Amino acid sequence: MPLTDVLERLYARRRFGIRPGVDRVGTLLMRLGNPEKQFRTIHVAGTNGKGSTSAFLSSILLHAGHPVAQFSSPHLVRFTERFRINGSEYSAEKLAAKLDSVLDAAPEEATFFEITTALAAYVFSEERVELAVMEAGMGGRSDATAAFNGEMTLLAPIALDHTDYLGATLADIAREKAGIIKPGSHVISAEQPGAVRPAIEEQCRSGCSVLRMLGTDFSVDVHLNGAFDYHGMNRSLTQLISGLAGRYQFGNAAVALAAAEVLDAGGVRITDSALVDGIAAASWPGRMELVPGMPPLLLDGAHNPAGAAALAEALQEYSWSRLLLVTGVCSDKDIDQIYAPLLPLVDAVFTVTPAVERALSDEQLAHFFNRQGRASEPCGSVAAGISKARTQASEGDLILVCGSLFVVGEAKAWLEQVNFTGIRG
Repeated sequence: MPLTDVLERLYARRRFGIRPGVDRVGTLLMRLGNPEKQFRTIHVAGTNGKGSTSAFLSSILLHAGHPVAQFSSPHLVRFTERFRINGSEYSAEKLAAKLDSVLDAAPEEATFFEITTALAAYVFSEERVELAVMEAGMGGRSDATAAFNGEMTLLAPIALDHTDYLGATLADIAREKAGIIKPGSHVISAEQPGAVRPAIEEQCRSGCSVLRMLGTDFSVDVHLNGAFDYHGMNRSLTQLISGLAGRYQFGNAAVALAAAEVLDAGGVRITDSALVDGIAAASWPGRMELVPGMPPLLLDGAHNPAGAAALAEALQEYSWSRLLLVTGVCSDKDIDQIYAPLLPLVDAVFTVTPAVERALSDEQLAHFFNRQGRASEPCGSVAAGISKARTQASEGDLILVCGSLFVVGEAKAWLEQVNFTGIRG
């Protein structure tokens, strides 16, 4: 059976929406024979940088010679992107058969993400990986991935997002995300805002977990040439080159390096050369992804205020005559806060409507930019927005495509001339 046909059965589960809790996924895993117990799990939680941090650590482990799997969400273009074995997407044909089996075993009210998480465990177990780097969804304590008994948790920067589900304050969100930490485990954290750190520290104290935090237990120094030095608990590495663009990636890389140090101390052999090569070879689509051309396109999935601020800072590394913005968002986003860091940099705006149910229309978004004093042209689809920006671009201009992972996914599919299955969960 083709994967597209099986996916229709999975997407039908969207009717259950988002339902925090691990009972349903726990039942499903039990019915599948608890495949999550056949490999070692490393959780990655947070708000921004989870995918990049996971990519760095997975690349390090792969270069160290360990069979490694990586689970991520959402995908950009293809559903198979969510499941990577030793750096490669899992095949659609093999995934279709396994998804069919998981759906047959799923409790009646199991959600899209719960089934997808259980599918990852099933795939990774069948492929006999040693370690699985599991990216949490939006939550932590009640996230489906929390059903896995992680021996380590990596915490990417935590910021305000999904307040309807995670809590109204930064401290509330931090407590929920830190809730994924298992008692007696190791915790590696990025630098965190003031309201976040106490919640992480309390979770670690209550569960006797060992916390190591960027800026306290390990650090990075950035060079003008774009390289960085890592000063860890037991190792120091100089002139590292990141495979992922953007200054904010140095912090994500440092968290992965510190995690690798702890894993090595626990018996997972990782050499210095694996650390260096793993950081350099890491890749993660749709994050500061430069598409060459005249003019070049820069794709970035920033979709919340913290992500937009990091994007604005990373743009300082680029030069342009004019910055042309192609952008679209979902209607539930705080557009004032998302676009505030980018507005001073932008010369022209081309708004689009992402191909998702909860998209803000291009007309509404153009009206917002016009009120902010930035001339904006509604273009309809993502492809139409990029095409329009290209016709108005001159030599030396840069086209920035951002605002939502939906937009970046559509852009990548159009540029690569492949089918776009979309982010439907």
